[in-house]
Order: sequence, then structure tokens, then C-alpha cells
Amino acid sequence: MTILSRLILILLIALPLAAEAKERLVIGISQYPSTLHPAYDSMLAKTYIMGMTRRPISTISPDWEDVCMLCTALPDLEKGTAKYYKTADGKDGIAVTYTLDDKAVWGDGTPLTTKDIEFTWKVGHNPQSGFDNYELFKRIEKVEIKDAHTFTLYINKRSCEYKGLTQFYILPAHMEAALFDPKAAKQYRPKSLYERDPTNPALWFGPYRVAQIQPGQSITLVRNEHWWGKKPYFDEIELRSIENTAALTANLLSGDIDMIAGELGLTIDQAIGFERRYGDNYQIIYKPGLVYEHVDLRLDNPVLADKRVRQALLYGINREAISQNLFAGKQPVANGSVHPLDVVYDPDVKTYAYDPAKAAELLDAAGWKKAGRFRTNAAGERLTFEVNSTAGSKNRELVEQVLQSQWKELGIDLTIRNEPPRVLFGETISKRKFKDMALFAWISSPRNIPRSTLYSGNIPSDKNGWTGQNYTGFDNAEMDQVLDDLELKCGEAENRALWNRAQEIYAEELPALPLYFRANTYILPKELKGLTPTGHQFPSTLWVENWHMEN
Repeated sequence: MTILSRLILILLIALPLAAEAKERLVIGISQYPSTLHPAYDSMLAKTYIMGMTRRPISTISPDWEDVCMLCTALPDLEKGTAKYYKTADGKDGIAVTYTLDDKAVWGDGTPLTTKDIEFTWKVGHNPQSGFDNYELFKRIEKVEIKDAHTFTLYINKRSCEYKGLTQFYILPAHMEAALFDPKAAKQYRPKSLYERDPTNPALWFGPYRVAQIQPGQSITLVRNEHWWGKKPYFDEIELRSIENTAALTANLLSGDIDMIAGELGLTIDQAIGFERRYGDNYQIIYKPGLVYEHVDLRLDNPVLADKRVRQALLYGINREAISQNLFAGKQPVANGSVHPLDVVYDPDVKTYAYDPAKAAELLDAAGWKKAGRFRTNAAGERLTFEVNSTAGSKNRELVEQVLQSQWKELGIDLTIRNEPPRVLFGETISKRKFKDMALFAWISSPRNIPRSTLYSGNIPSDKNGWTGQNYTGFDNAEMDQVLDDLELKCGEAENRALWNRAQEIYAEELPALPLYFRANTYILPKELKGLTPTGHQFPSTLWVENWHMEN
């Protein structure tokens, strides 16, 4: 064989290998989802994966606008695809009509139709099914099927934000209907194929489908052969869970992973340090967003039920120092759950600057006097709390240590008890098992009315199948009314006044302690193009088919 022939042979062998490697992407994420069922356990990790394996009927674009993903057009009062109506009990409702893309199919080739819409509503409308977003399904009092792709939802309450349908997680009727017994709806979740057979192609309808799972470690996606949209670039995407955020960096540098997800990856301080040392080799994007880090408080705890204690806790935290010293000012102090970038933010809302003297005064007034190192009440009981958060998250662990130190100066004893994310979110928070406090984040969409987290009817319990996300147990009649009105009073001035009042009540009552708003950091290969961070709850993976490698 000549030298030239040998070179040609080497190239013929090497080229296919290079192409194969190019079409696989390994993404490092800092959580592992507790379930892949779309309707249970809200976790960023699951949302991130769902973005690649499913599509919502509509979503919020990276430009923060309502857009269709599975529908052909958004409902519109002027076009007649949204209409007001009276419910059977005389209330003001709204009927919204959607048409599904007629090319949409499940991963086994079965058409995705209004049969799936009707079945999903039956499951979600049953309170014993325990859907996280039961509030949405409770409001949909009827589904009217027009044909195989067009349907109308009769929602028993009007809403200013009626166009979007982002949280209606469609289930495959041809696979799941036989597993759902309306008379034993509590048994649906463990029976569901999403729990027992999550690699079944028929469960997915995004550009990718779930192909392989290593519990607690990784989830591998492959191209969905039946995807009807733009063909995605990568043959295979592996989501590798590395809960210790420091270890994510080591895995990236060693080449074990190709990129770190911005939605649930490195902490901001790690990202800044990483950029200083290795920034020339990667594409690094900082994206400010609607990720609200806070401490949920158990308001049925007799000590925390006292508003003076809650306010004292917040006055006792130097959050500006946390923002500057831990995050180089890239993650600003939160004064409430509404981000200053959101158009409904009230710049005049009450704030709590660091004031340990004010905190001590409030605690004294609440009957917690300092005696030695710690404060006690008249019965001699020590003022002590326990906080739960995600184990392995360096930033949260640092913040907890700051809280522990600064509250100790006030005579408050804080115990840190962290857990793996799947335990924390799957059990401790969702079933309100935390004793006093839970430190975690909410991610929301722009103009998101916080009904699921603040409305008294959304306090999870065994009685309601643990539906709702009002984990603090906040029960405030005026807030309930404001949340109701926010959905009905759409005039600019009156709607603005309601948003301001909601933020005032939150700042005064403090069902949770606001800490800061997170900025997401995306660390990507320089060759990766097409990934657009959103800054809100709908992840960049919803547009994964646009991701590709250049050169």
C-alpha cells in the first residue's frame, strides 16, 4: 500500500468517528429530577428536560412574549377565538379556543389530538390526582371538542392573561387512560408509565425522547424519529447530574461534559472565578432573570406566626453584603418576589435594609429577650429555628452560614439541615415537612400572578392530595381578594394599583424572606450556536432544535 493510500484509509476511518463525536452533547446540571411525570414535583431539572422532550401548548418567548408552540394561534377576543360567558352559577367566565398543529404526534407515531386534551383535563380536574397546578384544572369547568385538533376550554373565571396555556401538561391518552381510575385517582401517579416506564417513546413528543436513565446520575435523550419540526442537530444529548456545583467545573475541564446549563449550573461566584481562569476557552453568558431566592417560613409555627419575628429576621440579614461579597453585585437584593425588570414591579415597595437594632427591638416586643448568648421567651424556651435547603449547592450553603452567623448576633439559634434536591423538593417542601424554614428559589414568568404560592386555597395538604405551592401556609383574605381582582381588572391603572397592593401586603406580612434574584450563567463550547437564554421560567431547551455546532 502506498503512503497516499494509507493516508486516505486513515482519513476514511477517522472522519466518521469525528462526525459521531460531534453530534453528541453532554450537559452538566446540578439537579436530578425526582420524577419525569410532567404534572408532579416542580423542579428546574425536570423543566429543563421537558423542554427537549415535550412542547407546551404555548409559552413565553426569550423576548418575554406569549407565543404558540403546539397551537396554531393564540386565542383572541377580537378574532372570536376567546369569548366571555356566564357559568352555571352566574359567574363571569371565558372560553378560549385552540387548534393543535395537525402534524404533532407522540414518539410512537400516534397522532396527538384532542383526545389527549380531554383525558388530561379529566385527570387534572380530579383533586385526588394531586397535580401541582391543580388550580388551573379546577378552573377549567368543561372541555368542548370541536374536532381532532380544535378544542375550547371553558374557564370559570376571566383573566387578563387569558391567551397563554403554558401549564396544561398533555398526557398520552392511548397510553395512560387505562391506568387512571377516577374513583381511585390517588393511585394514578404510581401507576403512570412516566413513573414505571419513562423510556417508553410514546410518552414524549419533543425533538428528543428519553432513551436511557441511570437513576440519580444521568438521563440520555435521542432524536425523536417522529418529531415533525426542524430536525435537531445533535443525535444524542446526555443530561448528567452533578449536584456538587464545584465538581461541575472539574467535569467540564476534564472534558467529561461539554457545557454547563445556565438554568441549573454553576453558582455565580464559581462562574466569575471560572471565567477569570478559563474564560478564553469557553463562551460564557450571564443572564439576569426571574429566579427568586428566598426563605419560605412555616406560618403555622407559633413562633413564626408572629409578624414581628418575621420582620426581625429580615432586618437581621445584611443582604446587600451578601450580594456584594458573595456575588460581586451580579445578583441584586430582592425586596419581594417581583423582579425590578418586570413591568409590574413597584419601586416604592417597603424595604428592609440591614438594621440589627430594629430587629432586636421587634424581638423584644415579641417577648424574646436576650439572656446570655441566645434569646428566650417567658417560659425559658430558646429562640431556635431549622432551615432546609439543597445539599451540595455552594451558594446556598454560604448564604445559610451568613444567616446563621448574623442571626446568632441577635441571639437566634439556627440549625442547618440540607438534603439532596430530589428529597427536598419531592417530599420535604411539596408535603410541607420542613419544620421552620426552607431556602430555595422560585422561577416565574413575566407578569406572573403568584396565585399558586400565595392564595389560601393553594396550601398543600393530604386532604387535597398535596396540590398547590403555598408551602408557607399563607392565609390572608386581602391578598386572596387582590389575587382574584388581578385576574379580572385589566385596565392599566387599576391593574397597576392591584399589583402595587399585592407587593405591599407581601412586604408587610413576609410569608417568606426575600434574599436576592439570581443571574444564570451559561458556560458553553465556543462552537455552540443558537442557544438563547430566556431569563424566565421557560428554559432555553424549548428551542433546542436551533442549537448547533459551527465548524
